[in-house]
Amino acid sequence: MYVFLDIFFLVFHAILIGFNLTGWLWERTRRIHLVVLTLTFCSWAGLGLFYGLGYCPCTDWHWQVKRARGEIDLPTSYIKYYLDLLTGLDWHPLLVDILTLGLGIAALGLSVGLNWRDWRRSRGPKGS
Repeated sequence: MYVFLDIFFLVFHAILIGFNLTGWLWERTRRIHLVVLTLTFCSWAGLGLFYGLGYCPCTDWHWQVKRARGEIDLPTSYIKYYLDLLTGLDWHPLLVDILTLGLGIAALGLSVGLNWRDWRRSRGPKGS
């Protein structure tokens, strides 16, 4: 079961990260993207007050599975883990955190801006 959960979290978390970075691109996904990204930031900052800034429940659950499988020395950042895994390099944790936050803020700004624009367009011209 732990092997399945390990693979599940690896795939699910990668899809979630990809959606957080790119969900603003398509008009059909913009609203849900804004919701998902807002929940991500709420987790990082809100739950982060109790569990450490940048806290992600998905990472926590995945690390529990990995520890049950005997893996140790897991980084605090899932993004660092994933970048290390994909590239074979040992990414510096601070660099990863800066990139993660910067790209997250950029995606949030794009999502807010495009959702605002879409909302304004949906109201149509005034006086019709």
